[in-house]
Amino acid sequence: MWWFKRIIFMPKQQLIIPNFQTKAYTCPHCNFNAAQLWKNTDYEHNNPYSNSYNSALWVAICHHCGQRSIWYKKKIIYPDVISVDEPNEDLSQEIKDDYMEAATILQKSPRASAALLRLSIQKLCYLLGKKGGVNEMIADLVKDGLSPQIQKSLDVVRVVGNDAVHPGQIDLKDNFETVQKLFSLVNFIAEKMITEPKRIEELYNSLPVEKISQIKNRDSKK
Repeated sequence: MWWFKRIIFMPKQQLIIPNFQTKAYTCPHCNFNAAQLWKNTDYEHNNPYSNSYNSALWVAICHHCGQRSIWYKKKIIYPDVISVDEPNEDLSQEIKDDYMEAATILQKSPRASAALLRLSIQKLCYLLGKKGGVNEMIADLVKDGLSPQIQKSLDVVRVVGNDAVHPGQIDLKDNFETVQKLFSLVNFIAEKMITEPKRIEELYNSLPVEKISQIKNRDSKK
Protein backbone atom coordinates (compact mmCIF):
# COMPACT_ATOMS: atom_id res chain seq x y z
CA MET A 1 0.00 0.00 0.00
CA TRP A 2 1.14 3.58 -0.70
CA TRP A 3 1.53 4.56 2.95
CA PHE A 4 4.31 2.07 3.49
CA LYS A 5 6.51 3.85 0.99
CA ARG A 6 9.37 6.01 2.07
CA ILE A 7 8.09 9.58 2.06
CA ILE A 8 10.50 12.51 1.82
CA PHE A 9 9.29 16.11 2.05
CA MET A 10 11.30 18.59 0.07
CA PRO A 11 12.51 21.76 1.82
CA LYS A 12 10.27 24.80 1.38
CA GLN A 13 13.08 27.24 0.56
CA GLN A 14 15.31 27.16 -2.51
CA LEU A 15 13.58 24.07 -3.82
CA ILE A 16 14.95 22.80 -7.13
CA ILE A 17 12.49 20.17 -8.35
CA PRO A 18 14.21 17.05 -9.74
CA ASN A 19 14.03 17.02 -13.53
CA PHE A 20 15.54 14.54 -15.92
CA GLN A 21 19.15 15.25 -16.91
CA THR A 22 19.38 18.54 -14.98
CA LYS A 23 22.85 19.16 -13.62
CA ALA A 24 21.66 19.95 -10.09
CA TYR A 25 18.49 19.72 -8.02
CA THR A 26 17.33 19.26 -4.43
CA CYS A 27 18.35 15.70 -3.64
CA PRO A 28 15.37 13.66 -2.34
CA HIS A 29 17.74 11.71 -0.08
CA CYS A 30 19.68 14.43 1.74
CA ASN A 31 17.54 17.51 0.89
CA PHE A 32 20.59 19.47 -0.29
CA ASN A 33 20.76 21.39 -3.55
CA ALA A 34 23.53 19.35 -5.10
CA ALA A 35 25.09 18.48 -8.44
CA GLN A 36 23.98 15.15 -9.89
CA LEU A 37 26.10 12.69 -11.89
CA TRP A 38 23.92 10.99 -14.51
CA LYS A 39 24.56 7.42 -15.70
CA ASN A 40 22.39 4.92 -17.52
CA THR A 41 22.24 1.16 -17.06
CA ASP A 42 24.55 0.53 -20.02
CA TYR A 43 27.32 2.45 -18.22
CA GLU A 44 28.08 -0.57 -16.02
CA HIS A 45 28.50 -2.76 -19.11
CA ASN A 46 30.93 -0.42 -20.89
CA ASN A 47 28.45 0.30 -23.66
CA PRO A 48 29.94 3.01 -25.91
CA TYR A 49 26.49 4.59 -26.14
CA SER A 50 26.10 4.77 -22.37
CA ASN A 51 25.42 8.51 -22.43
CA SER A 52 22.55 8.24 -24.89
CA TYR A 53 19.80 10.62 -23.81
CA ASN A 54 17.16 8.19 -25.07
CA SER A 55 18.16 5.31 -22.81
CA ALA A 56 15.12 4.28 -20.73
CA LEU A 57 16.72 3.60 -17.34
CA TRP A 58 19.04 6.11 -15.66
CA VAL A 59 20.49 6.80 -12.24
CA ALA A 60 21.45 10.18 -10.81
CA ILE A 61 24.16 10.13 -8.15
CA CYS A 62 24.14 12.97 -5.65
CA HIS A 63 27.53 14.66 -5.17
CA HIS A 64 26.62 15.55 -1.58
CA CYS A 65 25.40 12.25 -0.11
CA GLY A 66 26.33 9.72 -2.79
CA GLN A 67 22.81 8.27 -2.87
CA ARG A 68 21.20 7.26 -6.14
CA SER A 69 17.88 8.30 -7.62
CA ILE A 70 16.44 5.98 -10.25
CA TRP A 71 14.76 7.35 -13.37
CA TYR A 72 12.70 5.44 -15.95
CA LYS A 73 11.55 7.02 -19.20
CA LYS A 74 12.68 10.44 -17.91
CA LYS A 75 10.61 10.19 -14.70
CA ILE A 76 11.94 9.56 -11.21
CA ILE A 77 10.72 6.23 -9.81
CA TYR A 78 12.88 6.08 -6.65
CA PRO A 79 12.70 7.50 -4.08
CA ASP A 80 9.22 8.98 -3.80
CA VAL A 81 9.62 12.74 -4.10
CA ILE A 82 7.01 14.99 -2.52
CA SER A 83 7.59 18.47 -3.88
CA VAL A 84 4.64 20.04 -2.06
CA ASP A 85 3.95 21.36 1.43
CA GLU A 86 2.59 19.10 4.13
CA PRO A 87 -1.22 19.06 4.46
CA ASN A 88 -2.87 21.59 6.77
CA GLU A 89 -2.82 20.20 10.29
CA ASP A 90 -6.50 20.99 10.86
CA LEU A 91 -7.70 18.76 8.05
CA SER A 92 -9.26 15.45 9.08
CA GLN A 93 -6.98 12.42 9.00
CA GLU A 94 -8.95 10.96 6.09
CA ILE A 95 -8.41 14.10 4.01
CA LYS A 96 -4.73 14.19 4.99
CA ASP A 97 -4.38 10.60 3.81
CA ASP A 98 -5.90 11.49 0.42
CA TYR A 99 -3.61 14.55 0.18
CA MET A 100 -0.53 12.45 0.98
CA GLU A 101 -1.48 9.73 -1.49
CA ALA A 102 -1.93 12.42 -4.14
CA ALA A 103 1.52 13.80 -3.28
CA THR A 104 3.27 10.43 -3.57
CA ILE A 105 1.94 9.81 -7.08
CA LEU A 106 2.23 13.39 -8.36
CA GLN A 107 5.33 12.84 -10.50
CA LYS A 108 4.19 9.44 -11.75
CA SER A 109 0.58 10.40 -12.59
CA PRO A 110 -0.52 14.05 -12.35
CA ARG A 111 -4.00 13.01 -13.51
CA ALA A 112 -4.50 10.55 -10.67
CA SER A 113 -3.08 13.09 -8.22
CA ALA A 114 -5.56 15.77 -9.36
CA ALA A 115 -8.46 13.34 -9.01
CA LEU A 116 -7.49 12.60 -5.41
CA LEU A 117 -7.29 16.32 -4.61
CA ARG A 118 -10.79 16.78 -5.98
CA LEU A 119 -11.89 14.01 -3.61
CA SER A 120 -10.16 15.90 -0.79
CA ILE A 121 -12.21 19.07 -1.30
CA GLN A 122 -15.37 16.98 -1.62
CA LYS A 123 -14.67 15.51 1.82
CA LEU A 124 -13.80 18.98 3.12
CA CYS A 125 -17.23 20.23 2.04
CA TYR A 126 -18.80 17.27 3.85
CA LEU A 127 -16.77 18.24 6.91
CA LEU A 128 -18.30 21.70 6.71
CA GLY A 129 -21.80 20.20 6.87
CA LYS A 130 -22.71 20.23 3.19
CA LYS A 131 -24.26 17.41 1.14
CA GLY A 132 -24.56 16.51 -2.53
CA GLY A 133 -22.15 16.84 -5.43
CA VAL A 134 -19.08 19.03 -5.18
CA ASN A 135 -20.53 21.72 -7.44
CA GLU A 136 -23.75 21.87 -5.41
CA MET A 137 -21.88 22.01 -2.12
CA ILE A 138 -19.73 24.90 -3.33
CA ALA A 139 -22.88 26.71 -4.43
CA ASP A 140 -24.34 26.23 -0.93
CA LEU A 141 -21.17 27.62 0.62
CA VAL A 142 -21.40 30.66 -1.65
CA LYS A 143 -24.98 31.23 -0.42
CA ASP A 144 -23.60 31.11 3.13
CA GLY A 145 -21.25 34.00 2.30
CA LEU A 146 -18.17 32.16 1.06
CA SER A 147 -15.48 34.60 -0.07
CA PRO A 148 -14.80 34.80 -3.85
CA GLN A 149 -11.17 33.78 -3.31
CA ILE A 150 -12.11 30.52 -1.61
CA GLN A 151 -14.89 29.86 -4.12
CA LYS A 152 -12.46 30.24 -7.02
CA SER A 153 -9.90 28.01 -5.29
CA LEU A 154 -12.51 25.29 -4.72
CA ASP A 155 -13.68 25.50 -8.32
CA VAL A 156 -10.15 25.29 -9.71
CA VAL A 157 -9.50 22.04 -7.82
CA ARG A 158 -12.97 20.76 -8.74
CA VAL A 159 -12.71 21.51 -12.49
CA VAL A 160 -9.13 20.27 -12.89
CA GLY A 161 -9.92 17.14 -10.85
CA ASN A 162 -13.02 16.46 -12.96
CA ASP A 163 -11.09 16.77 -16.20
CA ALA A 164 -8.52 14.33 -14.83
CA VAL A 165 -11.22 11.65 -14.58
CA HIS A 166 -13.61 12.57 -17.40
CA PRO A 167 -12.84 13.76 -20.94
CA GLY A 168 -12.29 17.50 -20.75
CA GLN A 169 -10.34 20.41 -22.13
CA ILE A 170 -7.47 20.23 -19.63
CA ASP A 171 -4.77 17.70 -20.56
CA LEU A 172 -3.04 16.59 -17.36
CA LYS A 173 -1.07 13.65 -18.73
CA ASP A 174 2.29 15.37 -18.22
CA ASN A 175 1.08 18.60 -16.61
CA PHE A 176 3.03 18.30 -13.36
CA GLU A 177 3.20 22.04 -12.64
CA THR A 178 -0.57 22.65 -12.83
CA VAL A 179 -1.39 19.82 -10.44
CA GLN A 180 1.41 20.82 -8.07
CA LYS A 181 -0.30 24.20 -7.60
CA LEU A 182 -3.54 22.48 -6.57
CA PHE A 183 -1.90 21.31 -3.34
CA SER A 184 -1.33 24.93 -2.31
CA LEU A 185 -4.98 25.67 -3.06
CA VAL A 186 -6.19 22.80 -0.85
CA ASN A 187 -4.08 24.12 2.03
CA PHE A 188 -5.27 27.69 1.36
CA ILE A 189 -8.89 26.53 1.48
CA ALA A 190 -8.28 24.66 4.74
CA GLU A 191 -6.46 27.66 6.25
CA LYS A 192 -9.31 30.05 5.46
CA MET A 193 -12.24 27.76 6.22
CA ILE A 194 -10.95 25.76 9.20
CA THR A 195 -7.74 27.10 10.74
CA GLU A 196 -8.50 30.84 10.87
CA PRO A 197 -12.05 30.42 12.32
CA LYS A 198 -10.60 27.97 14.85
CA ARG A 199 -7.95 30.48 15.97
CA ILE A 200 -10.50 33.28 16.27
CA GLU A 201 -12.81 31.05 18.31
CA GLU A 202 -9.95 30.10 20.64
CA LEU A 203 -9.02 33.75 21.17
CA TYR A 204 -12.64 34.73 21.76
CA ASN A 205 -13.11 31.94 24.30
CA SER A 206 -9.97 33.09 26.13
CA LEU A 207 -11.68 36.38 27.05
CA PRO A 208 -12.91 36.74 30.66
CA VAL A 209 -16.36 35.20 31.17
CA GLU A 210 -17.90 38.51 32.20
CA LYS A 211 -16.63 40.17 28.99
CA ILE A 212 -18.19 37.45 26.87
CA SER A 213 -21.48 37.90 28.77
CA GLN A 214 -21.37 41.65 28.10
CA ILE A 215 -20.85 40.98 24.38
CA LYS A 216 -23.78 38.54 24.26
CA ASN A 217 -26.01 41.02 26.10
CA ARG A 218 -25.00 43.75 23.70
CA ASP A 219 -25.81 41.61 20.66
CA SER A 220 -29.10 40.35 22.08
CA LYS A 221 -30.39 43.94 22.27
CA LYS A 222 -30.09 44.22 18.48
